[in-house]
Amino acid sequence: KWDHYHRAPRREKAALRKEPDEDDLYLDATIQRFEFCFELAWKLMKAVLSYEGIEVSSPRASIREGWKQGLVQEAEAWLDMLEKRNLSAHTYNEQTAQVIYAAVKGKYFAMLAAFDEDVAARLGEDER
Repeated sequence: KWDHYHRAPRREKAALRKEPDEDDLYLDATIQRFEFCFELAWKLMKAVLSYEGIEVSSPRASIREGWKQGLVQEAEAWLDMLEKRNLSAHTYNEQTAQVIYAAVKGKYFAMLAAFDEDVAARLGEDER
């Protein structure tokens, strides 16, 4: 699961290099990649927790338990990310898209990239 997730933030970073005002496709692609990245992140979080003997069944439960177990540092920010991810998938309009894009560029991308590094470090510790 980590191998699949590990590639996702790099793809998101590439999308964020483009300015969404140049072409709506960049805005759409960045949001789509954010959705994909978030889905992989919570499923990886669930898998790591399961490996450690903790069963969770939803993104919200994964985030809360991931915070308790030190997988994520900012539970409220992750829950906000979950809310924006859900919003992006169910109600799409230009203003909502701009808000989500700004959140991805301003904070969420860094959180997703940090999660990638934290899980990589955690996996490395298990190999020792």
